[in-house]
Amino acid sequence: MHSNRLLLGASIGLCAIIGVWGVIDPDSLLANAKEIVDQYFVSRGWFVMLSVTIMLVFCLSLVFTRYGDIRLGADTDRPEYSTPTWIAMLFAAGMGVGLLFWAVAEPLTHYHFVQHGLPKPIAAEQSLLATNFNWGIHAWAIYGTTALTIAYFSFRRGAPMLVSAPLKNLFPGERWASVVGWFSDFMAISAIAIGVAGSVAMGVFQVADGVTVLAGAQSASSWLIWVIFAVMVLAYMPPLLVDLGSGMAKLSNLAMGIAIALVFFTIIMGPTEYLMNSIVSGIGLYLTELFPRGLQTFTFFGDDVTHWFRDWTLTYMVWWIAWGPFVGVFVARISKGRTIREFVLGVLIGPTLFSTIWFGAFGGVGLYETLTQQGDLLALTQTNVERMTFALLDRLPFSSLTTLATVLAAFLFVVTSVVSAAFVLGTFSTGGNPNPSVRIRLIWGGLLGVLGAAMILSGSTQAMKTLIALGALPFVFITVLLMVCFIRALREDTAKEASHAAG
Repeated sequence: MHSNRLLLGASIGLCAIIGVWGVIDPDSLLANAKEIVDQYFVSRGWFVMLSVTIMLVFCLSLVFTRYGDIRLGADTDRPEYSTPTWIAMLFAAGMGVGLLFWAVAEPLTHYHFVQHGLPKPIAAEQSLLATNFNWGIHAWAIYGTTALTIAYFSFRRGAPMLVSAPLKNLFPGERWASVVGWFSDFMAISAIAIGVAGSVAMGVFQVADGVTVLAGAQSASSWLIWVIFAVMVLAYMPPLLVDLGSGMAKLSNLAMGIAIALVFFTIIMGPTEYLMNSIVSGIGLYLTELFPRGLQTFTFFGDDVTHWFRDWTLTYMVWWIAWGPFVGVFVARISKGRTIREFVLGVLIGPTLFSTIWFGAFGGVGLYETLTQQGDLLALTQTNVERMTFALLDRLPFSSLTTLATVLAAFLFVVTSVVSAAFVLGTFSTGGNPNPSVRIRLIWGGLLGVLGAAMILSGSTQAMKTLIALGALPFVFITVLLMVCFIRALREDTAKEASHAAG
């Protein structure tokens, strides 16, 4: 009990300090965060890429071994949700508002960087490859490893849904396991809080710019940004007063449904043949470069390329690691009854396929305009990245309707993410209580708001990505430790079952 109170106090204290520091002096916070993150990426970038690629190989290997037949739960348990609903839920939890924000902005930002050194068609191809890699199967391997470990220890060994549970379960009574486990829970809470706060800020910028477009204005004013932020906080606070039920799942599914409708609308109303070719060729190139890219650190390409790699790919990998505990607990909860093989195939393939279709469609429209027309969208990447998705929709029919739909989806993604995160943070900070008190949930909701305000005051998406990376850095090692614990548990349990069968 004392350990739980210490964890709660320490985690709330750290998040409060970062949040208040970011509100009072955002420039100082950002400068310190950037220095730490840059130094880490210089010295440990290779470790990040090697780790996430090993996680991918590990997850895929489970599909082709006897371990894939193990069910997450009792042998008689069956899945609670249908496979399409399950994939939609885990995808909404894992990516959310980021997809809406970066749909066209990221491919064109990469294109702007590489166009001066490559022929235009190759530059377009490489920009889409970089985007697909950053949002693809490696991200879901990180989520899958974390979620599988938590689900296995919870449903097969009866452990609480905590990051520390695997260590404490494998090494009961060991002092070092308790200390490392406590630190793991503490860093998981910090990574979740800072990561979700970044999504809050990104969602606020996206919604504010959408409202600005609908109003016919040129740019979002600061007062509008803060009004939308206040509305968003007011929207996610009431759900924290009640149990986390099916209502939140319905809101997530609604947001996901809007996103699916938007991508199909874009393919049909845009240059359809071009976009379908973009999607198919993008998938093909991604598959051929999947593992080589996973071990690529761009060491010999000069400072500009190295900085680009760190600012994008490395930052994304630690961003997914930051979300790993949050998404891991959520995915574990909705995956009881599935076999490990079903879990891995669903988590890795379904969302990755949708991401490649998403960026192939939206990024394809942006690249089509850049390569065949005046290239206004490309210029916009340098002045107003928040406007990119809306600027693209403005080039298609029914732009007011699709802009409104995008604003609604972004709002819903943020609200559902914050509510779910507040519950998970409450669970982690109270020793695994699946239904933390209203007071604890409201405290975390408030802290996420303060951290979100700090992210908004940081003033740029790159600054937000730096702060998210800062929160995730220690958890890179913890995620690897979780994978090792999972491997040991699998071997121990299968050895016991084989011994019982032989006896």
